[in-house]
Amino acid sequence: MVTPPSRAWAAEAVRRIEAERARSADTHLLRMPFRGLPGIDVYFKDESTHPTGSLKHRLARSLFLCALCEGRIGPGQTVIDASSGSTAISEAYFAALLELPYIAIMPRCTAPAKIREIQALGGRCEFVDDASDVYARATQLATALGGHYLDQFTNAERATDWRGNNNIAESIVEQMRLEQHAVPEWIVCGAGTGGTSATIGRYLRYRKLPTQLCVAEPSGCAFAQAWPGRDRSVAHARASCIEGIGRARVEPSFLLDAVDAVIEVEDAASCAGAWLLEEISGRRFGGSSGTNLVASLQLAARMHAAGRRGSIVTLLCDRGERYADTVFDRHWLAQHGLQITPWLEALRVAAHSGTFAVPCAAARQAEQALPTH
Repeated sequence: MVTPPSRAWAAEAVRRIEAERARSADTHLLRMPFRGLPGIDVYFKDESTHPTGSLKHRLARSLFLCALCEGRIGPGQTVIDASSGSTAISEAYFAALLELPYIAIMPRCTAPAKIREIQALGGRCEFVDDASDVYARATQLATALGGHYLDQFTNAERATDWRGNNNIAESIVEQMRLEQHAVPEWIVCGAGTGGTSATIGRYLRYRKLPTQLCVAEPSGCAFAQAWPGRDRSVAHARASCIEGIGRARVEPSFLLDAVDAVIEVEDAASCAGAWLLEEISGRRFGGSSGTNLVASLQLAARMHAAGRRGSIVTLLCDRGERYADTVFDRHWLAQHGLQITPWLEALRVAAHSGTFAVPCAAARQAEQALPTH
């Protein structure tokens, strides 16, 4: 039997992606001790060490493999997605690996460093002024060009093999196997597409583990609004300035019932969390990693107050160098009304005393009056 040309091309494309995975090592699980939290071990899964610098490397690989195996991508076909940056960087990488044109549809406010990375990988960026327009624009462009719309927000939870096959949840569980508190009390992650929380939530139940899953969500955004009543009708929530998470609508890949708790985190706290991560690790990570840190410290403080011991695992989502012009820029913070100094002090206190307290409004107002230079 002769293999059709399209099948032969797809087989070679899958081989290239599998070869790329074979060349890539697993990401590190880092233990960071906090003096004020004795008996509570906090671990950070460093996803920034992927070849494309973020957690989204896993998602992009899965999206391409799924589309290839379903026969939805062919040789020379343009690949398109709606993305605020990190997913687009990873998708541009895999498109280049397969010698395919790639276009990212993104909000105009996307961090400039991310745009440069996409372009360096051969991808093209198209911008919309209203972030909610990315979906329709991606669909229109795919139709006009005869391209394939990867649609990460719909396909994230179904493209990844949540039962295992080296997904992030399986990797965490295996890496924790020899630790003092091997079965975490909590795993903490954000919700961008919802794919990571869906994978982790499903896998914990599949393995019959008592570990609970907490979504760290920017305050007022869609997952936080929808989760208490499992209300998928939320359509116009606040959009966060923390790139990659904090959606304005309930995405199709959000699996609300797979999550045990949601902690809302102010954008200023998320940025302060990113600054604190640089203090304690010597490396920069993005705002969503700061969101995860804030939620993890809240959970750890609750465990400490209750006299409980155990472990918490969270994610370092992407490289902080991408946010030199945003999260780590005092002028950008001021422009967005984000007072991080009171939050930074509150987080330091939580790390050193085990007590988590939201900074008072007066402290935040006082910083607002400070010069930004």
